[in-house]
Amino acid sequence: MAAEDSATLFAPGFDKDEVAAKAAADPATLAAVMEALAGADRRQRQHAARVVHALAVHDPDSLRPCADGLADALERPESQTRWEILGALEKLVATDARIIDKSLPGITTSLHDVDSGVVRLAAFRVLCAYGATTARRSERVWPLLDEAIRVYHGDAEFTAMLSGVTRLVCGAASDEVKLAAAERLEFDSEHTKGLVGRRAKRIVECAPKKRARKS
Repeated sequence: MAAEDSATLFAPGFDKDEVAAKAAADPATLAAVMEALAGADRRQRQHAARVVHALAVHDPDSLRPCADGLADALERPESQTRWEILGALEKLVATDARIIDKSLPGITTSLHDVDSGVVRLAAFRVLCAYGATTARRSERVWPLLDEAIRVYHGDAEFTAMLSGVTRLVCGAASDEVKLAAAERLEFDSEHTKGLVGRRAKRIVECAPKKRARKS
């Protein structure tokens, strides 16, 4: 039944928002979407991932039971499925950050995706959002973020990455993480012009004042 439903849901010309609305209201439809997300048909996986992202935007509570399926979807080979699911996970942080816990291994792998800067950026943003929720979580993800800042410095996605770091340090990150972020981006804050320089300065300004100004 679910297989028939997924074929119908993702017929040519389907509307992701309409399917998302159906899935939010009907557990059987949501099950069909998640089955397609895990299925063998690449196109249906991509369509299902778009629907999941729409659900995360408009009705995130409906995805609370789907943590396992979302984590599994990060194993799909195509970039679009992974970046759509990562985008959904970023939205879900505000609903229940614990949903992210099961996806952390896949998010970490996506952070080092060799083929897609979009996937890497999406993974980085999830980790920043997750780390912004508590000091403990910030300390858990900071080593991953710090490495990514060093490795991808200057990449096309770097400016957007700094937006994620700003979210981290303006949230509930620990003082240690805020200081480490400021130290990592101190050079950019002083020597880089444009948006990168401005965002780096904002991050430095969020560091604990006494220690941030010691030099």
